[in-house]
Amino acid sequence: MQIIRRNLGLTVDDSLMRVYIAEPKPEGHYPGILFYSDIYQLGRPITLLADRLAGYGYVVAAPEIFHRVEPIGTVIEPNDLGRMQGNDAARRTAIADYDADVTAVLDWLQAEERVTSGAIATVGFCIGGHLAFRAATLHSIVKAAVCCYPTGIHNGKLGRGVADTRDRMSDIKAQVLTIFGTLDPHVPPEGRQMILTGLDQAGIAHKSLLYEANHTFMRDDGYRYDPAVTDKAWQEMMKFLSDCFAQVP
Repeated sequence: MQIIRRNLGLTVDDSLMRVYIAEPKPEGHYPGILFYSDIYQLGRPITLLADRLAGYGYVVAAPEIFHRVEPIGTVIEPNDLGRMQGNDAARRTAIADYDADVTAVLDWLQAEERVTSGAIATVGFCIGGHLAFRAATLHSIVKAAVCCYPTGIHNGKLGRGVADTRDRMSDIKAQVLTIFGTLDPHVPPEGRQMILTGLDQAGIAHKSLLYEANHTFMRDDGYRYDPAVTDKAWQEMMKFLSDCFAQVP
């Protein structure tokens, strides 16, 4: 399916947040996706994933997660300096500010004419996987959450302060898909198990995929990229979202 791309600006707490929109070109109504990047924001490896998702028939809205501390349009390079810059931007952003951004984008998706009513999910990578998961704890409108190698859920690391995401699991109304790599140092086995046990105890419908892969294995610009595993994970993601939305009235 062909897609169209555009940018819009949403003002949240007097800060202009750029949101990258990718959506199907054919006329019609489609499910909406709140799409979260990793700490490097909206560089081409991430917008390519957003574009690919849109091509499956979704209206994808990807916000710049560090709009309060970085100039609009900032793309952080995935190198040693960029890693420091991205982690510092994450550290300086208050958890309440991340939460306010969730509300702003979800409100936009719900008001957008092309988005099917009641059909909204979240998708995210790394810190974005945490944000996608957290969004589902905050808003019952979220019907599905896809969390790719989500960092910080198990130990509360997200921004300024300690995130209570794990303690909020019982508030989730969505179905949850978590995707992990066995070689990922940022989400150790005990961290993965903590998340899955929490979901079980909260009675949340969920599925977890575990691949022999490293952190950020879906980014096509780094040494950790694994195209074969990415394709496998992608097909599982698409089936999961399709099945979840098939249950929406």
